[in-house]
Amino acid sequence: MTITKTDSLYKKSYFGRITELKEYAPESFKAFFAFNDRALAEGKLSIKLKELIAVAVAHITGCPYCIELHVGNVKKNEATKEEVAEAIFVATALKAGSAAAHSVNALNAFDGKGDEELYKASYFDRLKEFSKLNGYTFQAFLDFDKKAIKAEKLTEKEKELIAVASAHATGCAYCIDLHTKNAKKTGASLEEISEAIFVAVALKAGSAIAHSVNALNAYDAE
Repeated sequence: MTITKTDSLYKKSYFGRITELKEYAPESFKAFFAFNDRALAEGKLSIKLKELIAVAVAHITGCPYCIELHVGNVKKNEATKEEVAEAIFVATALKAGSAAAHSVNALNAFDGKGDEELYKASYFDRLKEFSKLNGYTFQAFLDFDKKAIKAEKLTEKEKELIAVASAHATGCAYCIDLHTKNAKKTGASLEEISEAIFVAVALKAGSAIAHSVNALNAYDAE
């Protein structure tokens, strides 16, 4: 396939090139897809919930190929549009929440804290200081975050499992700590939490491998 500089960088048809990687890196290709299939298979969590987690994480990685694939998969597993929307908003809250959570590091940096340790659970307590620094916006964020995680079509447990996976996708230690504890409070087992995490792992890796089709196009371009 040859493309020009005026072509779109994202087309559904490009995704079909992914199988070409089997020729160039056969062992890695085989190993990745074996892992991906296992991570998204039925286990303690249903395929439907795993695909909802996948949709959420795909919105964090920003991979249009992954969004297209996993929305199609979750629809096949009888998820409603409302459930998909709720999963997306959990991901939205967690992506925004990662930025908000790291504001406590900004406060430490601004105040000239001399502690060598950049991550302590106790730092998260400083988040409430924003109620005075930027109260209206801070409260609006908290209201959104609360509504995004509230049980509706999806249960609180399902949303917290989506949140745990999303937190691993954003890499926010504060969010991982908070939502793992919240998921445990809703009755999620460590096995269920682990499965949710591995869906996130598969989707972060999947985003990288999906974009290999762009690399193939770039390599072949004149």
